[in-house]
Amino acid sequence: MVPPVFPIPRALEPRPGTFGPDDPVREEADTALPGQGYELDLAPGGGRLAYADAAGLRHGRATLAQLRRASPQGVPAQRIRDWPDFPVRGYMLDISRDRVPTRATLGHLVRRMERLRLNHLQLYTEHTFAYPGHELVWGHASPLTADDVAWLDGLCTRHGIELAANQNLFGHMERWLRHEPYRHLAETPEGWQTSFGQRMPASVLRPCDESLEFALSLIDVLAPLFSSRRINIGCDETFELGRGASRERVNQVGLGRVYLDHLQRLLAGLRERGREPLFWGDVVRNHPELARELPADAVGLAWHYEAPLDPDLLPEFLLTAVGEFGITRESLRCFEPHVRPFVTAEQPFWVCPGTSSWNTLTGRLDNALGNLMDATATGRAHGAGGLLITDWGDNGHHQPYAVSLPPLVFGAALGWCAATNSGIENDLAAVVDALAFEAPDAGLGEALVRLGLLHGRTGLTRFNGSPIHSALMPGPLVTAWGESDASTLGRLVSEIDATVAQIEGARPGAQDGDTIRGELTAAARLARHGVWRLARHKGLPAPSAAALAADLREAAAMQRAAWLSSSRPGGLAESMARIEHALAEYDAT
Repeated sequence: MVPPVFPIPRALEPRPGTFGPDDPVREEADTALPGQGYELDLAPGGGRLAYADAAGLRHGRATLAQLRRASPQGVPAQRIRDWPDFPVRGYMLDISRDRVPTRATLGHLVRRMERLRLNHLQLYTEHTFAYPGHELVWGHASPLTADDVAWLDGLCTRHGIELAANQNLFGHMERWLRHEPYRHLAETPEGWQTSFGQRMPASVLRPCDESLEFALSLIDVLAPLFSSRRINIGCDETFELGRGASRERVNQVGLGRVYLDHLQRLLAGLRERGREPLFWGDVVRNHPELARELPADAVGLAWHYEAPLDPDLLPEFLLTAVGEFGITRESLRCFEPHVRPFVTAEQPFWVCPGTSSWNTLTGRLDNALGNLMDATATGRAHGAGGLLITDWGDNGHHQPYAVSLPPLVFGAALGWCAATNSGIENDLAAVVDALAFEAPDAGLGEALVRLGLLHGRTGLTRFNGSPIHSALMPGPLVTAWGESDASTLGRLVSEIDATVAQIEGARPGAQDGDTIRGELTAAARLARHGVWRLARHKGLPAPSAAALAADLREAAAMQRAAWLSSSRPGGLAESMARIEHALAEYDAT
């Protein structure tokens, strides 16, 4: 059942009678209401909309419009009082793992965000902004331009959304450091090797004056294009820090101190430029003693992307592997350890769960819902200033962004008011159809839910991804574990075929409905191929190598066409190469 108002308001009092379709509504400011709050009092003959601020007025008007759409002949008289649990309710989309959306896709995204009452947007950037003088880095990436940012900033403003700048400035710089003009800035110019033999590329800037000047030069170009003063500078996952240029300094004063000293200098540079910095909190989580030294204006982004789990149930090889990347047993249990250093130090922070779409083709919906419930509960309990729902594109960004719509709808509801929206997962398919696809009987909501649960039906488990996706990838960093059989995988293939038929018969009302149908069909076809590859790897019945090669060529062609319908061409070849390696395997057979 789709509620007449979404998110469901925190307080609703029915009144006698009916508010007519032509009855007027008086609007007036009421600063006694909480921020972004409103009170809508509808009675026979007329109504009153009181609002705390411009956002409250927008939300009140949106509520009235929803009620009138649901009851065009007259709205039951009622009094609604409403305001959000989190003042900032944001979405962050990765545009740096090959897939950069078109303007049309970004426009559809912004309009959906407004309907969900999300009010903050970031586009995660490593190398996909067209910095003048750095064409070597972004020349083949179809990056966002200054004109793109100006257009998007204006669009977001008109829809009540803050567009914040985002540029990683410490870790995740491999797209820069692979090129000779920047290699000398790397902590480990030739890359580094994990303790279990995985060779990793250079990705971290060495903490020095030249790196600082380089980072701030990017900010001087990017930040002035945004009307928001906020900027996310990343600084997460600095894995090889202390393994190269900074080794001696780290040995002297410790890894955490070297990291924090460089972070502090970046933050000071932003402060001088009048910016409000955000940074990922994973390194501070592992060095909590340093949290009290952070400046009061720096917001820690506490991220964690798994639903609560018992680490003792995980295989030891997995714990060893993720430990190399700063993930501890305690940090796997729930969201609370990730916010603890900021809470103890009385430092501002946001909670940042994820959509669980990356390293999958069709999502991990159950994990996403558990992660979102855990994060929002933790954030409310400990006074988080914001909720940022992250949508990453690791290893080729093969999933279309529509896969993230059910988690996004669910997270938006919990971010607004968990007390009244906590059961909405039971009607998630219908709500997604109504809110995201603008048709109560669109049929895509149910298809997305079914696709989002495929990963858990193989008999195998993969951390931070789907075993179906990893079956298509060469040499995954963390493999899947568990057991499967022919009947399990056979049923899964049948389920995927039935879901493809459901997608083909769907009738979404959204302008990009046909685009989304094509993207989901391509993703489902690749997922079916992944299931067949799982069977082949396990020695279970599967199509012949020739049949698999033909199927993959067809699915890959569908993926290319779907990509180009919503995303820019830069990065497509690199993304597809991760899948097409299987063709060489079939040809060899």
